[in-house]
Amino acid sequence: MKFYTVIFFSILSISCFSQNDSLKIKKDNRFKVAGSVLADSFLSVPGDFSAMGHTISSDWKRTAIYTAGIIGLIAVDKQTTGFLHDHIEPNIDYSLPKIKSTIPHVIGTDSYIVYPIIGLYAGSLIINNKKGQVVAVNAVKSLAYSYVITQIVLKTISSRNRPQRKINDDNPVVEPWTKNPWDFGNFHHIHLTHGGSGTSFPSFHSTSYFAVAKVFQMEYNNYWIPYTFVTVVFLSNIKSHDHWVSDLLVGGLVGTIIGRSIVISSRKQIAKNESSAFNDNPKKFKMHKQLIPQISNSMIGLHFIGTF
Repeated sequence: MKFYTVIFFSILSISCFSQNDSLKIKKDNRFKVAGSVLADSFLSVPGDFSAMGHTISSDWKRTAIYTAGIIGLIAVDKQTTGFLHDHIEPNIDYSLPKIKSTIPHVIGTDSYIVYPIIGLYAGSLIINNKKGQVVAVNAVKSLAYSYVITQIVLKTISSRNRPQRKINDDNPVVEPWTKNPWDFGNFHHIHLTHGGSGTSFPSFHSTSYFAVAKVFQMEYNNYWIPYTFVTVVFLSNIKSHDHWVSDLLVGGLVGTIIGRSIVISSRKQIAKNESSAFNDNPKKFKMHKQLIPQISNSMIGLHFIGTF
């Protein structure tokens, strides 16, 4: 069943973006193309984090505004999250068919994000399409970075407790849930998996979904397909996320920075390699010179022709 699922997503992932990517088959050997994609992905890792840092530090005024906005979101979290619990979640009543997965930490609707990436890479590898492989590898990196940055680092530092359901009722608080949006600093240990005490801020799913969507949006210059897809997947299981509204929005912001930085760094690395290959191989550029005598009533001279 899992084999057919991957094949299905291979076709779906490629066909969804075929209008924006010509899917031209590379003349290079399939293994050479795949090797170069993986090598570029590895070599661009320092650039990925450099681009993330540049996004934050390039405009301190903008960063300060975003920081103030996040604090403001936390300040009104009880009202916005209460509205989410009482008026939005009850009206979202659908689910997606379950896809059983044996991949570690891939549970529930996560399969709908992971399998299309696997399918895109598998399909692109089969038809020897470099573009698809680059996108798939960048999407995998976005998931990995989301896990490290959000699940391991930010959740551990913030250690914010999750909001109790429903936050506006009169029921007493049951630990580790809380009705206090400022309930940070509840560190016990690093949580390597979903859930647990002090793991609310920011949302890992929101981070990873938006990071993947940003990669696809930039690579294929298409907003509607990736963002609509991840939104449908996320909302299909919204009641299980147990987050403050600010957790979701900050997760989306962090994911956007991650995805954008990966694509920027990847493009720089590819351009660097192409430039290096061009300079190292003078046969790629040839100029043929030709001197032709030219005689007329008014002049005698030589006509120079250069072709390249």
